[in-house]
Amino acid sequence: AKPRLLAVSFLMLHVLLGLNHTGLFRISGSAAKIGALRLKYDQGEEVDLVKEGDINTVASLLKLFLNQLPTAVFPEDLCTDIWTVFEESKLISLPEAHSHLACFLIRFLTKVAANSDVNQMTLENLAIVFSPTLFR
Repeated sequence: AKPRLLAVSFLMLHVLLGLNHTGLFRISGSAAKIGALRLKYDQGEEVDLVKEGDINTVASLLKLFLNQLPTAVFPEDLCTDIWTVFEESKLISLPEAHSHLACFLIRFLTKVAANSDVNQMTLENLAIVFSPTLFR
């Protein structure tokens, strides 16, 4: 899972380059490119996202990787009382890697939403796109 978590972090950094892309996270990338990049990551090969992937493909791969994590970023046992987790800063009750990912992801999604006038990804749109993946 650690290589996948590293890939997720790297993909988020790459997507930040496309914050002003209209349709970010709503327009799916090429299925063939997503599959090829996923295979390269899974085989431990070097991936050059600038040459091999457009922003829609990278964003789609990010969503796929988040969805395929063995444990959700916010696992079901924490979702029953998720507001308490945030209000009482109980993110520390998450496994360390998930806690770091959750913090990084929250900052990432905030930056995406801050550019919603261009990319059209408001907080509401981001919630629609990411909640099924993050909360399972």
